[in-house]
Amino acid sequence: MTRVYTRLGDDGSTGLLFGGRVSKGDGLIAALGAIDEAQATLGAARAASPAGADAEQILQLQRELFVVAADLGCNPRQRRRLRAGLTRVTAEMTGGLETWIDAIVALHPLRPVFVVSGANCESALLDLARTAVRRAERQAVQVLESGKVVAPEVIAYLNRLSDLLYVMARSAAGGAEEPASHD
Repeated sequence: MTRVYTRLGDDGSTGLLFGGRVSKGDGLIAALGAIDEAQATLGAARAASPAGADAEQILQLQRELFVVAADLGCNPRQRRRLRAGLTRVTAEMTGGLETWIDAIVALHPLRPVFVVSGANCESALLDLARTAVRRAERQAVQVLESGKVVAPEVIAYLNRLSDLLYVMARSAAGGAEEPASHD
């Protein structure tokens, strides 16, 4: 039988990838928590999306968020052990998001207005995931500014992912969104 609990975190600490422990109150753990929240919210968006390409694409993003979390949550002295695309974010991953954004915008040009989210369940969940990714990005920047190791590609990926989730949400809404103002 595999146990879910280890009791190691009962002292308020948690483990890093490849060893070492940090406080659960550390900003790094807050950033990892936001990534976890985004991944779970994307799971809800995938469940709410019609079967097809959207669901597969969302699953790909969920898997990539595990890579982001591994890269961010790695013991800084063990970064050499990370593997490109598996546990380390690459420029190619970020570039793939840019290609995806451009393809969606080409098919569904963005309206030049702020929109109220919630046209349907899938678009609302994509927007919710976007906000968690934005929070993770802000927290990762704070961790970097505190003097800890954060790979620049992690921050770039999170930034681009939030852009992608924005355009995916607009596409999923199908133009049925209300503008933020009545003007």
